[in-house]
Amino acid sequence: MAILPIYTYDHPILRRKLRPVAEITDDVIRLALDMHATMKNADGIGLAANQVGVDLAMTVIDLRGVDGYETAAPLTLINPVVEHHSDEEEAYEEGCLSLPDLRADVVRSTGAQVRFYDTAMREQVMEVDKLLARVMQHEIDHLNGIYFIDHLKPMRRAILKRRLLEIKRGDVETDYPLHTEG
Repeated sequence: MAILPIYTYDHPILRRKLRPVAEITDDVIRLALDMHATMKNADGIGLAANQVGVDLAMTVIDLRGVDGYETAAPLTLINPVVEHHSDEEEAYEEGCLSLPDLRADVVRSTGAQVRFYDTAMREQVMEVDKLLARVMQHEIDHLNGIYFIDHLKPMRRAILKRRLLEIKRGDVETDYPLHTEG
């Protein structure tokens, strides 16, 4: 498995709605394994394909490093869609591997119904809540070209603007590899 460089703020692929996976190939399976390895290497709990520069609607999630989720199975979601949100919402601090060292409270639904395909291309429907619901919503947003900061009020985004420009310029240090142009 390879550790892939993570694309950061304002790279065009991070604003693109990704194309669906048409079939499971060896390349798709290899990408899923590499994404899991990349996410683990960066101490992340979710990673979307565009964050590693790939135009495919696929994301990986692994909550085992979070207290209370040690026995949660790692997930690979192919062509995922949030079908229903719960009415109840709450604010919770989020971060993103593509926005290093930037965190903000984001309001999201506390529960969701998500339809996706697994790596055997079997359709799955999951009713999720709490942290898993939040992470799935965050990662599915990525597949549609949406950052978590897009959910913030304009004033809060304005406060983060300087940090976003630093990330865009590459003025950031991480313990994981970042994609650099050129």
